[in-house]
Amino acid sequence: MMILTDTHTHLYSEEFSDDRDQMIQRAFDAGVKRLFVPSIDSSYTQAMYDLEAKYPENVFLMMGLHPTYVKENYEEELAHVERELAKRKFAAVGEIGIDLYWDKSTLKQQQYAFKHQIQLAKKYNLPINIHCRDAFDEVFEVLESEKGDDLFGIFHCFTGDFEQAQKAISYNMKLGIGGVATFKNGKIDQFLNEIPLEHIVLETDSPYLAPVPHRGKRNESSYTLLVAQKLALIYNLPVEEIARITTQNAVNVFGI
Repeated sequence: MMILTDTHTHLYSEEFSDDRDQMIQRAFDAGVKRLFVPSIDSSYTQAMYDLEAKYPENVFLMMGLHPTYVKENYEEELAHVERELAKRKFAAVGEIGIDLYWDKSTLKQQQYAFKHQIQLAKKYNLPINIHCRDAFDEVFEVLESEKGDDLFGIFHCFTGDFEQAQKAISYNMKLGIGGVATFKNGKIDQFLNEIPLEHIVLETDSPYLAPVPHRGKRNESSYTLLVAQKLALIYNLPVEEIARITTQNAVNVFGI
């Protein structure tokens, strides 16, 4: 049976308040049996734990502070991340990184938070899950300063060019490929087949970035199948093979 892995889905999002369980069931029905849930900030932690308790075989949690949530209280938020990581096992530290699309004024704090959380990931031998928006140079600068065998993870929602893809891979990162691969102006579909499939994992980033034909609407984890179908066309492989390899890649990263 085909098993797909959504390596990045915000299942706790308010956008799923009315039909969360049905949405998760649709994912299972589409073959998406493994759902990896990134953290944004402390306000969602309990909702994440509740989801894990309800779907212990399918839902796996990350812990981290999202760069756009690096506000005045970021030190308190980082302390929360540290406490949770010390308490229990997580699949990864994430999503962490740098976002200069919304706010450039917090760059210094974002850089500190990113670097600090990479060091926490190393302490617990965990992968990282990177958020990068309008900040490739800044993200790569931090990765360069932390590179080594103990630095590994996923470059979530990868939207860079071929050269940036190769650079991300050189830091032991898999490329998280989602709905953007199905967009006409997404561009990554033009060079993706030059990237060996061993470096690719699937994701949705639901409820954001829904793939075609749902672009502009709410995304959900069942649409991982649409991303897999697009990759099957790009790589000229059966969708079952895309599912098998990308799920194995996710297992290799998360150890789950």
